[in-house]
Amino acid sequence: SSGVNTLTGGFPKSHSSQWSDLSVARTPLSVDHSPDSGLVSTPLPSDRFRFASWHRLEQCEVTGDQLTCPRVREPSEEELFQREGADVCLDRGRRRREEEGQSWEERLQENWENCLELNLSYQDLGDPFQQENFLRILRRLIRVQKLQLVDNSLTNLSSVRLPCRMLNLHRNHLVCLRQLPKLPAVEHLCLSENAISSLRGLGALGSSPLRSLNLTRNPVTFTQDYRAVFSSLPKLEVLDGIPKLPEDSLPTRLQLPETRICNIL
Repeated sequence: SSGVNTLTGGFPKSHSSQWSDLSVARTPLSVDHSPDSGLVSTPLPSDRFRFASWHRLEQCEVTGDQLTCPRVREPSEEELFQREGADVCLDRGRRRREEEGQSWEERLQENWENCLELNLSYQDLGDPFQQENFLRILRRLIRVQKLQLVDNSLTNLSSVRLPCRMLNLHRNHLVCLRQLPKLPAVEHLCLSENAISSLRGLGALGSSPLRSLNLTRNPVTFTQDYRAVFSSLPKLEVLDGIPKLPEDSLPTRLQLPETRICNIL
């Protein structure tokens, strides 16, 4: 029943021939390395434009206000070094722009002044290499209403004034509210997953029509009387996704030192 031949002490021929074939006949496997096999990664025809901004492509008439998520991040020196020789022309064009400055045609095609909704997330725009161009674009957003700046390693935007009603700064490197841009018209502000540890600078938002504020996953949310931000922001309705509660309207409790009574007998 075990399949072993008791006379010879070996396996049946059907079993032994199977293993002998594998040990003797070792035919090398042929691997298809053609582009259609899927084993070799071949660059797409558009691969050489992956670091280019849309307004620097030839025969492109798209303006900035027609794009929801345009690329504004400049390629770093390391990225330029990794590119193939076919992309040297793009590198030369970048050096030419640094020497001559941005052309008037490019400024018109960017058209940031007429942009109403913009998403510049996940572009590492807080890097010092990107900072100058990034701040230049922010200062041209004079009509923007919704602005997404998620996960950009931003540290300080206090030199910028933005007219937007909704600003998303989720997952950046802000450590205090004083690093926020000037926001006279903001109604919805998301600052979750930053490093804000205090409410200093909150008064700058007191004159704004701020209705919802999100500070989740910031150290400041663990401070005592954190929900007292409602007293500094009279128009605030929602904090961290929770509507204003009746107890949030009560004055902040003062922490008086504990008094002890000593009876002398």
